[in-house]
Amino acid sequence: MKFTLTLFLAIALASAQAQPKTATIYVGTYSQRGSEGVYVLSFDTQTGVLKQIGVGKNDKSPSFLALHPNGKFLYTANEANDAGGKRTSAAGAYSRDPKTGALKFLNEKPTFGQNSCHVSIDKTGRWAVISNYSGGNLVVYGLNADGSLGAVADTITYTGKGANPKRQEGSHVHSATFSPDGRFLYVANLGTDKVYCYELDTQTGKLKPLSVPSVSVQPGAGPRHIAIHPNGRFAYLVEEMISSVAAFSRDPKTGVLALIQDAVPGLPASFTATNSSADIHISPDGRFLYESQRGLNALSIFAIGADGKLTAAGHQPVLGETPRNFMIDPSGAFVLVANQTTDNITVFRRDAKTGKLTDTGHSAKVPAPVCVIWGD
Repeated sequence: MKFTLTLFLAIALASAQAQPKTATIYVGTYSQRGSEGVYVLSFDTQTGVLKQIGVGKNDKSPSFLALHPNGKFLYTANEANDAGGKRTSAAGAYSRDPKTGALKFLNEKPTFGQNSCHVSIDKTGRWAVISNYSGGNLVVYGLNADGSLGAVADTITYTGKGANPKRQEGSHVHSATFSPDGRFLYVANLGTDKVYCYELDTQTGKLKPLSVPSVSVQPGAGPRHIAIHPNGRFAYLVEEMISSVAAFSRDPKTGVLALIQDAVPGLPASFTATNSSADIHISPDGRFLYESQRGLNALSIFAIGADGKLTAAGHQPVLGETPRNFMIDPSGAFVLVANQTTDNITVFRRDAKTGKLTDTGHSAKVPAPVCVIWGD
């Protein structure tokens, strides 16, 4: 018995020591208020302390980021398309030092659209998909062995409009999200109130519409970002313009989506001011979903039922203004929120049983932060 207990303690200690005490965090920003590009931060996985340790220079508003599956490369959606057309939207590629987190610029490619707002990398690490909000289109780039962006593999331009003439006068592609197995791609179009569904040919980079090529949500909802449940059987959509969430069942074999719950309110009934929803993530255990609210300046918390449907579970103020993207660390213990207007990243500890968040007292100053991702 004594030997067994000693062995157990030794194994537990070794396991604890194997967990990295510090991790690398990357923050995409708008080129405003002195921002220098992509910020590199260290994150203490025990205490939640967050510190800046570097920056990847980029003056084209590298607002959204994606990490290559092998961890060696990072990609940016460079949203800038101002300065009289001298700075146009593009996609950027960087190599990444796994020890220091430092970034080295590799190359940049045009995205054939304006306001490039999202980039995602498939599971094989061979393809990058960039979404163009104002262009209403997406482009698929091949990735070279050295991590650089290669040749265009596919492009899709969408047409149509929505119920809101001010925001939905045409197509606005806001994100393209791969399924966990990398076979399928889901494109959220704010302008048409639809999610378009594809199968990726991993050999050619071509996108083929599924047997059910798109699903629609409430008119005027404004699809923005998508999160897929860890079990692969459900998907959830940010409805930006009505501050809500749509829930879908998902067939893991065919990739097909079916709406099971629409316009689940993300705001307290007492809140009547202007708001728009931004980002969405699911806890690693699949029990809770979180959505950022710009206006309420909080994260909405939902419990996820066995049937995939959502139930409101509370709201957590983010201690900043205009929360854009946020991330849940792989262990599920912490949530980091990028507050765009107040130039800060706030750190919360997460209760796995209740889904509730508490302020750690730790934060980091970053100019105009938009996207925050895990680098290790």
